[in-house]
Amino acid sequence: MAVHANVSRGLVVVLALVVCLSCAAAEGGGSVRTVRQRLEVRRHLKRLNKKPVKSIRSPDGDIIDCVHVSHQPAFDHPFLKNHTIQMRPTYHPEGLFDENKVASQKKKTPSTAQLWHQNGRCPEDTIPIRRTTRDDVLRATSVKRYGRKKHRSIPCPLSVDPDLLNESGHQHAIAYVEGDRYYGAKATINVWRPQIQQPNEFSLSQLWILGGSFGEDLNSIEAGWQVSPDLYGDNNTRLFTYWTSDAYQATGCYNLLCSGFIQVNNDVAMGASISPISDYDGSQYDISILVWKDPKEGNWWMQFGNDYVLGYWPSFLFSYLADSASMIEWGGEVVNSDADGEHTSTEMGSGRFPEEGFGKASYFRNIQVVDGSNNLRAPTGVGAFTEQSNCYDVQNGNNGEWGQYFYYGGPGRNSNCP
Repeated sequence: MAVHANVSRGLVVVLALVVCLSCAAAEGGGSVRTVRQRLEVRRHLKRLNKKPVKSIRSPDGDIIDCVHVSHQPAFDHPFLKNHTIQMRPTYHPEGLFDENKVASQKKKTPSTAQLWHQNGRCPEDTIPIRRTTRDDVLRATSVKRYGRKKHRSIPCPLSVDPDLLNESGHQHAIAYVEGDRYYGAKATINVWRPQIQQPNEFSLSQLWILGGSFGEDLNSIEAGWQVSPDLYGDNNTRLFTYWTSDAYQATGCYNLLCSGFIQVNNDVAMGASISPISDYDGSQYDISILVWKDPKEGNWWMQFGNDYVLGYWPSFLFSYLADSASMIEWGGEVVNSDADGEHTSTEMGSGRFPEEGFGKASYFRNIQVVDGSNNLRAPTGVGAFTEQSNCYDVQNGNNGEWGQYFYYGGPGRNSNCP
């Protein structure tokens, strides 16, 4: 009898759920499928948007939640349940502080900030997190794909098959080094607001720290700035990070949109707007980004500017990068959706070709790598790569003040890039 009672009770619960979904669908004027999606979105938002200590409304419409450092999304990861937060790196790369001192004395370009700072700051022991909205999630192809890059979006300069590279519609103009063991990379990146043609396209400028092959096992840590209407719902230029340990398939995400990156800084929000932005033939602004492997703990740390150590990716997230990187890339990436069979007019960098130079074309300057002795040094044997130089191009250079640098970018569709 007890068995029959349990079965009956189970049937009642199932019937009640069906009735509940049907009623909700009728009430909201949608199908059971729509209601299911609505519930899935709600659950996902609850997972991502942790209870804040304080919230700040940014002038650009974002809400920045100040969440206690121990309640951030990273700690939803099963391997991080009992993790002791490393509040600062054991070691910085050698030569970093000397370099920062020189940079602050020269003050080559004015510093950039984040727009939300105009309306407040997050208290100690909290971190700023851009609140994810329902509309943000609904713009994605699915709840599962929200906050993730498409598979095969990595620039592979060593590929012998250019057609394979354009398969995903991602195009690049990069400088790169390979053939050694790398423990970090640094760059100062000119900041612009490139025009995006289609809402499902983006334009970004970043550094990549790569390990493994360009197959299914690729490990990547990425950081820079991006304009992505699909991800953020606007055309603002935003600071971002990304990671994956399986070539963008099932692991990793942008910013703090999944468990992974552990933030310790209360000043800088991943995914928040950067301000001000460079003007063509006018004021120029840039940001410095450094990512390096702590030689003692093995975690990969990120620093923004001279003052903000943001946090780290625990080494257990990766296979190859648990040891070291085998390739470093710096440069631009756009999505070319090839609408109506024409190349996109989505801009990369400033939307101008490299030959226009300073104040017009976008640049990366003082590009460096971290070696096995934890020293920052100029890279050797820097290569350049682009799939279609008539659409987006790259030109390397070297001088005393900027060290290793390059100009990159372009307008996309033009008379030579139909």
